[in-house]
Parts: sequence; C-alpha cells; structure tokens
Amino acid sequence: MKKITLALLMGTALLTCKKNKTASECGDKVCTEEFASVMIKFVDNKGIGAEVKDFNVINQRTGERVTANSSVYTSTAKGVFIVVDDQNKLNLSEQGDDLKITGTSVDNQQTRSVVVKVSGGKCACHVVKISGPDQVAFN
Repeated sequence: MKKITLALLMGTALLTCKKNKTASECGDKVCTEEFASVMIKFVDNKGIGAEVKDFNVINQRTGERVTANSSVYTSTAKGVFIVVDDQNKLNLSEQGDDLKITGTSVDNQQTRSVVVKVSGGKCACHVVKISGPDQVAFN
C-alpha cells in the first residue's frame, strides 16, 4: 500500500511540474557568465592614446545618452573608453543601434565623432559590436 501511495505522489508531482512550465519568449538559451563590453580608443596623429574631454555616447534611435556603468569603476589606458557593457543591453535593440561617440582632444581641442552599431535586447546574452571603428584619430 505504501508503494502505491508513493508512486501516486511521484506521478502527481511529475504531472504538476509539466503543467507549471511556461514557454520563455526568448527560447532556451545558455549564456556565459562573462561580462562583455564595447570599447573605443582615441589616438593622436602618432597613434598614441590621446587624452580626451567631453566624451559622449548618444543612441541615435532613442536620442538618449548612454553611460556604461563599468566605466565608472574601471581604470583604462589613456584614450580608451568603455562605450557600452552588458548592463546597457536592455536599452539596445536586437537589430542593433547606432551609437554616436564623440570626444574632444585635450591637446588640440579637435572634436571627432564616429558611429558604432551595437546590439543587445532583452533576449541577448551580451552586447555585441556589429560594425564601426575601434579607434578614433585626431590630426
């Protein structure tokens, strides 16, 4: 009798588990635990990292300023900036957004802008750079 009761309880538990499963709108995904970011480097006319002021990133789709949270805590090499990181992925589209990156050289006051396309989205594991330069050169 105990075996029959135990078998019924196990069967009920298994059926209940199947009924409570819901389909994820993102499907079955396995993501790594790495933390991804997209960086850009500003260089002078000799290819050496340039000191930059007024660094700014604007999402061209939304018109909003983008700030990579990890850039606050990360000390990078001269002229290297974190554009976006995985904490920004929910604010980016799956198709990719054009991010306008602007900086002004401290040495010659020259301002340069480039556009980098980066994807993210609710179902993305990480931000991914689709296109655009890796560095910006001042004359």
